[in-house]
Amino acid sequence: MKFLNDQESYDEIFEARDVPYIKQYGTPRFRTPNPSERAQFSRVRYVWRVGDRYYKLAIKYYNDPQYWWVIALYNQQPTEGHLRVGDVITIPMPLEKVLRTTGI
Repeated sequence: MKFLNDQESYDEIFEARDVPYIKQYGTPRFRTPNPSERAQFSRVRYVWRVGDRYYKLAIKYYNDPQYWWVIALYNQQPTEGHLRVGDVITIPMPLEKVLRTTGI
């Protein structure tokens, strides 16, 4: 979800960028799927490699980088900094079912 930020507190930023507002993504509100819901998803096992990023995996598996957070949420690893090369993560599928379950 995108929104336009035109709050006065950002006026210096708007002026520096010569724009009247900034388009931003809002933080989605979702709930973590419980174990019985998680069992209903198919899953892809993925071994973390050098250069990996959640958004790159979201592009590969969901065709959309904005769903990086689904992978982070499912693996309970909020950022790539929480992962090390060789860690195994899980990509939940299909995206539509995961989104319905999380309330998006």
